[in-house]
Amino acid sequence: MIVCLLSCGPLFGQDTQDAVVDSAEKTAVIEALCENLEREYIFPDVTEKFVQTLKENLQSGKYDGIEKPQDFARAITEDMASVHRDRHLNVRFDPDWVTHEKNRKELDQGAIELRQWRNRTFNYGFREIKILPGNIGYLKFDSFSYDTNAYDVAIGAMRFLANTDALIIDLRSNGGGSPEMVQFLCSYFLDNPRKHLNSFTYREKEKLTQYWTYSYLPGKRLTEVDLYVLTSRDTFSAAEEFAYNLKSLERAVIIGETTGGGGHDNKFVILTDRFMMSLPFARAVNPVTQTNWEEVGVKPDVRASGNEALKTALALAGKSLSERENPPHIKSYHEWYHDIYETALDPATINEETLRSYVGTYGPRTITLEDGSLFYQREGRPKMKMVPIAENDFMFDEIDYFRIRFLKEGDRVVAVEGHGLTGAPDKHLKK
Repeated sequence: MIVCLLSCGPLFGQDTQDAVVDSAEKTAVIEALCENLEREYIFPDVTEKFVQTLKENLQSGKYDGIEKPQDFARAITEDMASVHRDRHLNVRFDPDWVTHEKNRKELDQGAIELRQWRNRTFNYGFREIKILPGNIGYLKFDSFSYDTNAYDVAIGAMRFLANTDALIIDLRSNGGGSPEMVQFLCSYFLDNPRKHLNSFTYREKEKLTQYWTYSYLPGKRLTEVDLYVLTSRDTFSAAEEFAYNLKSLERAVIIGETTGGGGHDNKFVILTDRFMMSLPFARAVNPVTQTNWEEVGVKPDVRASGNEALKTALALAGKSLSERENPPHIKSYHEWYHDIYETALDPATINEETLRSYVGTYGPRTITLEDGSLFYQREGRPKMKMVPIAENDFMFDEIDYFRIRFLKEGDRVVAVEGHGLTGAPDKHLKK
């Protein structure tokens, strides 16, 4: 499934601000567009409507007043969308792309190396990988690369994350790419026997491409890991397929916004010397739902804004891990970090009168109130802002392994206890 990169701008630099399009070129573009639609567009009945609308608009003079080629391409695309909305179907004015495409077989070694360098410096789409407190993995990648070198990066990422208890995959900025990479990465989260992930059907009914999970994978499968996938309205195409596959198989919790809604496989086609198109030629069909996410997008299991999706996923992951049946030391470990993530998502609020009652000196510890927040300082150490978990319990952004609890007798604060992730509490009376 080709990512629709062209919607984000031209692939090659070009100076086309003063370009104009005449009636002869408009006719040539429409004719070539209709020919390609009739030959390969996936819905023949819709194709007839496209062709009729475009030719009628051309003959009626609807496009006569358009001088800029960019505006002409946009008008054609909008006219097709008025007949049938397809996020992968569009026309672009991009003479540089057309020239490069025509000369593709003649590209010199330098051009090939430049393309490889660009893919490598983008790390084949894999942008961030880390293990967060609570043994929760985080993987952000922004494209499903077609480059075969991407598989080595994917394998390395999966090996790095192999021992996590939960994993968050961030697709909020992922615009799509290769269905083969989708197939490969999905395979790490599903066990054998092989699972049918997706199929593509074509205009010719006898054609069919199926995608199944791999029987063998380098490294360890993460089949027992709690899996969360973050999405946004910018999640598109192959990234949607990844989320949709795992959602349909009930393997992942999708968190965020409804995705863009591009469920077709497309390719880029030359129309004239200056115009090209993105042509959907295959339609995804999920074996579970018998449909796809075209136009409707992938709906999240848990709705969250783009900025809140990661916090929501961390809170849910922490809650799930803390509720498992485990030995006490493991259970308390996950409960500890669940408190942190739940607080980040939904901070506790404490009135100023109560905060003032906590101010004072407790052995080597001093608590002050500044600009509506408590601050903690131990002798000889930096001052740290206290973040409320509950009325009497506070944590710190700087360190995740230590907390403060205020002890009361009636309404009077008498002491504080320092609590660590391990070890006994450290109590000091208020002076």
